[in-house]
Parts: sequence; structure tokens; C-alpha cells
Amino acid sequence: MLGEMGMEAFVERARRELVSAGGAVRTPAIGTAAELRPQEMRIARLAADGRSNPEIGGQLFISARTVEWHLHKAFTKLNVTSRRE
Repeated sequence: MLGEMGMEAFVERARRELVSAGGAVRTPAIGTAAELRPQEMRIARLAADGRSNPEIGGQLFISARTVEWHLHKAFTKLNVTSRRE
């Protein structure tokens, strides 16, 4: 949140304190479609068109579970929490 507010000095201080306390530092999600891999992009577009995971899997010849995994990765990169977003 501090980074989004432009408070870079506080971001670095919080990062150092977190590491010194033994915590793990996450890299923030970029939130752009440019960061998606080609398969993630195809699956995200099909999901955005309203197709279900089994429908997407059938069209791309992959399992519904694989579709779910790719959507999870895409949602994380796009900072999306649900399919409706």
C-alpha cells in the first residue's frame, strides 16, 4: 500500500524490518495483461467471455483443473480476486 501511495522510503524501511524479523517479502503484482503468459491470456479471455472451466478445457484440450491453475496464476498477476472482476 505504501508503494501505491508513492512512499518509497517507507516501502524500503518496511521491507528491511520484515526481513530482519524473519519474514518473507513478496513482490507486488504488476496488474497488467502484458505480464500474462500466452496460455494464461487465452484462458483469461475465454473466462471473461463467460465460459466455464470444463468448456475452456475442452476447447484447449486441457483439463478443467489445469484451467483453474492457469486462472489462479492470471488472477494473481492481475491482482484480481474473483472471476466476476
